[in-house]
Amino acid sequence: MTLSVWRYAHLTMAVFSSLFLVLASVTGVVLAADAIGEKMPPYRVDNFENLYIADVIPALSKNYLEVSEISVDHNQFTTLKGLDEEGNDVNAYINPVTGKVIGKTEKKSAFIQWVTSLHRSLFLHETGRFFIGVNAFLLFLIAISGTALVLQRQKGLRRFFSKIIKDNFAQYYHVILGRLMLIPILIIALSGTYLSMQRFKLFPETKINQKETPVDTKTAKQQNSADFEIFKKTKLSEVQKIEFPFDTEDPEEVFILKLADRELHVNQFTGQIISEVRYPVTVLLENLSLDLHTGRTNAIWAVVLAIASLNILFFIYSGFAMTLRRRETKIKNKHTAKDSRFILLAGSENGSTLRFANAIHTQLISKGFSSYLGGLNDYTQFPKAEHLIVFTSTHGLGDAPSNGGKFLSLVDQYPQEQKVEISIVGFGSKSYPDFCGFAKKTDELLDQKSWSSRFLELHTVDDKSPLQFVEWVKKWSKKADIALALTPATYAQKPRGVEKMIVLEKTAVSETDHTFRITLRAGSRTKFTSGDLLALYPAGDGRDRLYSIGKSKGNISLVVKLHPHGLGSGYLYRLEPGSVIKARVMKNEGFHFPKKTSAVALISNGTGIAPFLGMIEQNKTKTACHLYCGFRNQTESVSTYKEFADHQISRQHLKDFHIAFSKEQNQCYVMDLIQKDAEFFAVLLQQGGTVMICGSLAMQQDVEKMLDTICIEKNGNDLAYYKTKKQVLADCY
Repeated sequence: MTLSVWRYAHLTMAVFSSLFLVLASVTGVVLAADAIGEKMPPYRVDNFENLYIADVIPALSKNYLEVSEISVDHNQFTTLKGLDEEGNDVNAYINPVTGKVIGKTEKKSAFIQWVTSLHRSLFLHETGRFFIGVNAFLLFLIAISGTALVLQRQKGLRRFFSKIIKDNFAQYYHVILGRLMLIPILIIALSGTYLSMQRFKLFPETKINQKETPVDTKTAKQQNSADFEIFKKTKLSEVQKIEFPFDTEDPEEVFILKLADRELHVNQFTGQIISEVRYPVTVLLENLSLDLHTGRTNAIWAVVLAIASLNILFFIYSGFAMTLRRRETKIKNKHTAKDSRFILLAGSENGSTLRFANAIHTQLISKGFSSYLGGLNDYTQFPKAEHLIVFTSTHGLGDAPSNGGKFLSLVDQYPQEQKVEISIVGFGSKSYPDFCGFAKKTDELLDQKSWSSRFLELHTVDDKSPLQFVEWVKKWSKKADIALALTPATYAQKPRGVEKMIVLEKTAVSETDHTFRITLRAGSRTKFTSGDLLALYPAGDGRDRLYSIGKSKGNISLVVKLHPHGLGSGYLYRLEPGSVIKARVMKNEGFHFPKKTSAVALISNGTGIAPFLGMIEQNKTKTACHLYCGFRNQTESVSTYKEFADHQISRQHLKDFHIAFSKEQNQCYVMDLIQKDAEFFAVLLQQGGTVMICGSLAMQQDVEKMLDTICIEKNGNDLAYYKTKKQVLADCY
């Protein structure tokens, strides 16, 4: 059975049973808590497991005028019904050793009775019991199909508990908790199913075997009941109920001893067993199922059941969250496969890879190119294709994801009739031994085809890193001469939900300075740091505008250049202190101030200085920090930056500040500052320091060319060498 069949079966059953399972789980938690609470009163005596019926009889005879029955419940509390020495009715918990009353029996509260009824029948009597029984069985099938999915994911039972790579919160804990709670949930499902089936008498009734033993009361020796052999060898913990003879003089009256597996009738004079009735297997299974389903016999098991019930609620949430996440990446094509110049095929297990492919697809469409996006199994002949780009994750140990099982055979089956440029991007995790294994298989197969022409070498992306993906985008964009977005945040997963933020202050622009600074206060629960991004939606149509954050005094600080007709900058500039906007913080892990480094050189131009101002302010460890900035002219904003730098230098948060003005009398660019301090940069990188670049993409390219030349000449390594060691970080646009 294919992975997709298991997945659709799993989802379908979950959809149909979700409402019933929510009700059953919530009420199950309450009833499990009640089962635990039942065991709290001190009605169970010490050494109960070693008490025999014969040990109890003398104490009862001594303390009570008449005993009609004693019973032992699932908590091992002993209850007595009878008359005390004064002739008063007694129905209470007793200490079986002393016979003394130790507590009154109480009925379940009205609330617990209400919850129990809801849990068993939804207040619909037999109809409700039927629905609950069906959903208990569906829970069993859901657990089995979920297990099959994990087994296929992990490639067998041996690897069932192997490490799971965290894709997202819902997916990760759905699998982790599913494995841990599998056995308890199967027990809940199977016991609930059996109880329902037994309720509707779906099992054939077994004939009760009653064994009669003739007793000669005339010749048999009369004994005290405490000396009966059956009472001496039967432990009180094995007893459910003992019914005492109503008339102690009547030989027809007997002790009725109800045990877990049988019922005995015992002669009240001689202690001989008159008859024995063995309970059928169905009854024994019913009692076992009730114990397992309710946790009534063991507090620890009741706790496990409560946790399992809570986990069922989480599984419903996380399962639907995963489904909605997949639906968000649903493919929309403007052009057909046979008419498209660019063919993009995505192999994805849970939608993450498809999100990257869709980002490229939508950009190509917006630029007027005919682009088609499909799954790997949509591969066929593409008569007008010039480029085939395959984005694929790897499932299990080097296997195809769920929508790519037929891909390799389809490639052999449908050769293209024209030359097609091939690019492969593999997504995976280096925590797995077969990192991007299926992407490598795909690359090898396509490279062997006569119709294929390699456009770029295989590119791999670890842990869905937007930074690593952008490296491929840059290469492909440059070679294809098609400008694509090169900001990592463009390809990062958009955080869900926006929040309200308050404008605290905003500076004004002037005729000579079109740059302004705006400060926002986010909610107390919002976590961010300098280098993260703020996403705004000024048009209200889902299109975002991203700005680098500088964290200042716990607030969000942005440096923005006001562009004529600029959607984002115009929106921000029209705000006044006290205004409330809706925005969201996007983590930009690849551009945070390094925690462990010998020194840091911060290079920016224009508004790219914003995150660096926050990083310098946050530099409480006093890491040697050098700021290089390029501006067009000396402006009011630049004067403010100088004052800020002087203050931070006095606090030892900043080592030095270097400025280049490209439009002043002595024209100078930031690259010139770097060339001038070539020795400094060479030593900084050689000694494990970090270079961070923020600003325009053109500036980044010029700076990296200059650094590359310096590194080759002075260190013998190119800049790529230091990039692989994460010593060069960039966030440019």
